Amino acid sequence: MLFNSIDFALFLPIVFVLYWFVTQKNLKLQNILLLVASYVFYGWWDWRFLSLIIFSSTVDYLIGIQLSKTTKSNNRKWLLFTSLFINLGFLGFFKYFNFFAQSFTDAFTLLGQDFELSRLNIILPVGISFYTFQTLSYTIDVYRKKIEPTKNPIAFFAFVSFFPQLVAGPIERATNLLPQFYKKRIFKSNQAIDGLQQILWGLFKKIVIADNCAQYANDIFSNYDVYSSPTLIMGVIYFSFQIYGDFSGYSDIAIGTSKLFGFKLMTNFRYPYFSRDIAEFWRRWHISLSTWFRDYLYIPLGGSRGSKWNVLRNTIIVFVVSGFWHGANWTFIAWGALNAIYFIPLLLAKKNRVHLDNIAENSILPSLKETLGMLWTFTLIALAWVFFRAETISHAFDYLVHLFNFSVGFDRLEIKRYAFEILPLILILFGFEWFSRKDEHPMQKKYVWLKTFVIIFMLLLLGNYSNMQEFIYFQF
Repeated sequence: MLFNSIDFALFLPIVFVLYWFVTQKNLKLQNILLLVASYVFYGWWDWRFLSLIIFSSTVDYLIGIQLSKTTKSNNRKWLLFTSLFINLGFLGFFKYFNFFAQSFTDAFTLLGQDFELSRLNIILPVGISFYTFQTLSYTIDVYRKKIEPTKNPIAFFAFVSFFPQLVAGPIERATNLLPQFYKKRIFKSNQAIDGLQQILWGLFKKIVIADNCAQYANDIFSNYDVYSSPTLIMGVIYFSFQIYGDFSGYSDIAIGTSKLFGFKLMTNFRYPYFSRDIAEFWRRWHISLSTWFRDYLYIPLGGSRGSKWNVLRNTIIVFVVSGFWHGANWTFIAWGALNAIYFIPLLLAKKNRVHLDNIAENSILPSLKETLGMLWTFTLIALAWVFFRAETISHAFDYLVHLFNFSVGFDRLEIKRYAFEILPLILILFGFEWFSRKDEHPMQKKYVWLKTFVIIFMLLLLGNYSNMQEFIYFQF
C-alpha cells in the first residue's frame, strides 16, 4: 500500500478512528489493532510474504526469551548466531542470490571458462532490508543486555511490523520504539496536528518534487548520449532531489503518521543538502541506517580504536556494505566506495566532526566559506548519485564522460519540456527548508497555517498525479 494512494487515504482514517474511539481504553486491543493493520498494510502488496515477517518476528521473539534464560557465553553466542543466520539468510537469498550467481558466471567467463549458474525468478519482498535490520537490532541489544527481552508477543510483533515505517524506515531500535508499545497512549491534539502537517510536507516532497523530478531525470539518464553537458548536469541535480524528496518524504509521512497514534519515531533526515562536508552529510542523511551500521558494524569492528589502518579498514567496510545494502548491483557498491573515498581525507585530517552545528547558526544567510562548502559537498554527492542511478558501472562512466564533454545549451527533452523547467520547484523546496533548518520539519512554528495553505495549493496545482511512482526505497 502506497502512502500516496487512494487506498492509504481510506485506510489511515479507518485505523485512526478504531484506534482512538473503539480501543482507546484497552492498551492490548490497541496493540492488536496496530498489528492487524500493519499486516493488512504489508499484505496489500503481496499477502504471501507476510509469512516471512511473521517467521522472522517469531524467531527473534523466542531467541530473546532464550537469551534471558542462559548466562553461558557460548550458548548466548549460538543464539545470536542463529538470529543472524536466519535473518541475513532470508535477506541474502531474496535480495542477493541472483547477483552472486551472475557475478560467479561473469568471473568464470573472464577466465575463459564456460560456466553458467542458473538464476532464479525471485520476487524481492518489499521492505525486507528494513524490517530485517529492525528485528536484528532487538536480538543484538538483548544479547548485549542493553534491553530486557519482552514477554509480550503482541507488542513485539507490532514493533517489528509497525506499518508507518515498515516498508522504508526509519529503521527503529527496540530501545526506542518497543517500550512505547507498553505504555498507554493519550491523544494529544497538538501532536496529531503536527503529525498531519508533517504528512502534508512529506506528500509535497514526494508528489510535487520527487515525482516531477523523476520524469526529467528518467528522460535524461535514458538519453544521455544525445543531450548536452548542461542538460546532463540538470539530470544529476534532478535525480539528487528526486531521491531526497522521495526518501525523506516517505520518512516524513511515516513519522507524521506515527504521531497520529501517539508514537515518536527517530528523525531520519536533517536537511542533508545544507551540509558543509561529507561527514556532516552522513550525519544528516538516512540517519537510522548510518547509526545502525555505526553501532552494529563499525564499533564491533573496532571503530576508531587501534591503528590508522584499522580505522580506514573499518570505514571502508561500512561504506561498501552500506552501498551493498541498497541493492544487488555493482553500481551500489561503487557508490558506497566512492563515498568512502570522499570521507577518508576528513578522517585522516581529524576533521570529520567539525560541523556539528547548523549552517548559518546565527544569521539568515551562510558565510562565503559555508556557501562554498555546501556547494562542493553537494557536487560530490550529486556525482556519486550517478552511480546510484545508473543501471551498470559502464552506464555511470559513460554518463560522466558525456557530462564533461563541455557541450553547451539546454535541450528540449523527449517529454517535450526544456531541461531547466522544473528548477523553480527545487528552489521552492530549498527556500522552505532553509528558513526551517533548525526545526524538525518546515511546517512547524512560524506562519504554520499560511505554509499549510501554500503547500496544499502546490499539491493541487503542481502535483504529478498522472505519473505517480512507487517510493524508490521500496526496492531496497
